[in-house]
Amino acid sequence: MEETRRILLVEDDPDGQVLVTHVLQYLDMPIDVAGDAEQALRYLFQTDTAYRAVILDLALPGRDGWELLTDIQSNAKTAQLPCVAVTAFHTSKIREEAMRAGFAAYFAKPIDAISFARELEALL
Repeated sequence: MEETRRILLVEDDPDGQVLVTHVLQYLDMPIDVAGDAEQALRYLFQTDTAYRAVILDLALPGRDGWELLTDIQSNAKTAQLPCVAVTAFHTSKIREEAMRAGFAAYFAKPIDAISFARELEALL
């Protein structure tokens, strides 16, 4: 039986939440949505939900996606969890920094739904 672990989307922009949710629903991947890092930490560490990946907006209010990545990587429960970066503030330098920091994939906003879906399927 195939695992049905969920994807956690950490995105504060409602339009971004809708787009990624539609792509994941199309791929038949269950999703939880957190609007900020604190809510994401509750999903990750205060529930029994097993996630197969986390999609992180790098520019979140309060604690940003970079800080959340550090939290995920430094916890034994989530250290091996693939994290995908998304950002509206794209530069090639940010892409390089994201990949060096340990993100499994990187997408600039606005996200192209078709390439996003293809890369997510390949990653997962």
